[in-house]
Amino acid sequence: MPQTSHETVKGPTAVVASDYFHSYAVVGLLVAVGVLFVAVAFGAGRLLRPVVPTPEKLLTYECGVDPVGEGWAHTQVRYYVYAFLYVIFAVDSIFLFPWATVFAAPGYGATTLVEMFLFLGFLAVGLLYAYKKGVLAWT
Repeated sequence: MPQTSHETVKGPTAVVASDYFHSYAVVGLLVAVGVLFVAVAFGAGRLLRPVVPTPEKLLTYECGVDPVGEGWAHTQVRYYVYAFLYVIFAVDSIFLFPWATVFAAPGYGATTLVEMFLFLGFLAVGLLYAYKKGVLAWT
């Protein structure tokens, strides 16, 4: 029986596409509910909170102590350097695990090993440079 232009045949691909878009519809619905929940919570907080500004409430609050002196505090750079070095070596450890798993696969051994030691060499040169500059000395 020939099909007319308004008839369509639904096959297995139509079912797969329907399931595919249904998954995204569920995710979209969850995002919408999450955004609505946050908006309602912030709106309710804004409507229900008391607004009575007093001079004491307008003071800067810091750990329960009244602020004294100037508002500028000098932070030493070495804390940031140590944090930066930690991040570098944390990323290094993240890269070493996949290399170790690829190294075990057949056909990738020598190339992966050379790449890994090149990467570790660059990190070692950076660490040596930081040591020579005295960045790692705490006092």
